[in-house]
Amino acid sequence: MILEMKVPSPGESIKEVEIATWLVKDGDYVEKDQAIAEVDSDKATLELPAEASGIITLKAEEGDAVAVGAVVCLIDTGAAKLSGAAVVEAKSVVVEAPKKEEVKAAPVAAAAYASGAPSPAARKILDEKNIHPSDIVGTGKDGRITKEDAVNAAPSMGTPTGGSRGSERTKLSMLRRKVAERLVAAKNETAMLTTFNEVNMTPINTLRNEYKDDFKAKHGGIGLGYMSFFTKAVTRALALYPDVNSMMDGDYKIAFDFCDISIAVSGPKGLMVPVVRNAENLTFRGIEADIKRLAIKARDGQITVDDMTGGTFTITNGGVFGSMLSTPIINPPQSGILGMHNIIERPIAVNGKVEIHPMMYVALSYDHRIIDGRESVGFLVAVKEALENPEVLLCDNNPKKAFEL
Repeated sequence: MILEMKVPSPGESIKEVEIATWLVKDGDYVEKDQAIAEVDSDKATLELPAEASGIITLKAEEGDAVAVGAVVCLIDTGAAKLSGAAVVEAKSVVVEAPKKEEVKAAPVAAAAYASGAPSPAARKILDEKNIHPSDIVGTGKDGRITKEDAVNAAPSMGTPTGGSRGSERTKLSMLRRKVAERLVAAKNETAMLTTFNEVNMTPINTLRNEYKDDFKAKHGGIGLGYMSFFTKAVTRALALYPDVNSMMDGDYKIAFDFCDISIAVSGPKGLMVPVVRNAENLTFRGIEADIKRLAIKARDGQITVDDMTGGTFTITNGGVFGSMLSTPIINPPQSGILGMHNIIERPIAVNGKVEIHPMMYVALSYDHRIIDGRESVGFLVAVKEALENPEVLLCDNNPKKAFEL
């Protein structure tokens, strides 16, 4: 029996996928539920499992865009799997092709210099000057490059001088093309503006240094990172400035009474933005555990459409790559995104004295159509206040209880 395997629907809005990688070869025997391909949608990379055991025949090439419901391969479920011995025996059978009569080539006279070719002396000079013969017009017979031509030749401005000049043209994955499309749309279709502030990270560092070892030991290896502090600071600020936790829908504003925080992470297929659901109800441990789970899924290419669907606000951390300052692009249809950056020790004024503290610049990009300056600046100030006084504003004066120690 021949089974037609069709592309399943990864989600409601997805009409086609792209074959990213075949994990099997044409003619291979596959087992039921074995991963046979990785397919890219405009939201995620998913594995395609075999629906039955048998010999597979591929019907699409890597890089092909195929509609949801289209046949991508056939599986002959009646074919038996060869045993190891049978495979060896089959591979040992060699069919010898009939020999062709040998044809002796006629002797060829010594080749003359090709048109435009340099003489040995000219080639030596051109090699020393790192000049390619094709860049020289020869004046000798049949365009031959003479020693005099080589001596008079000089590389002009912009002439390659021996370095690599290669290039490669590769098609972007469907996911990467969709990310590009959304980023351009965000720039063109929103009134995006960015406001900045700075955060003294000393209070957070003090708390982390005091409790991170106990936190990790108590919670099964989960670390106490910066993201849980920032996520909690964001959910607190969103409660104070709810317009930042809303989005445009035509002539209407949609406001949310929950905080689904999208966390931008870098994966092998590009930027992924999985969502931490109802972050306003999660503890430090809960946030760190969810971020770790989603980051592992993104790294292993196991992130799903559901993991990235929705989100009411985004946090992105360019600081892990060394970024000091940036203007993050809104993740549509959301109205705001908070950018974190690297932490650098800088001198600042504290109570009239100059002190050195670990400082971070933070940036809020927002859609000015729905968020006014008062809300945007107030939101970012609220984030700053919480991060600079985390024991009181994020831990309710009881870090041990907040960290579930």
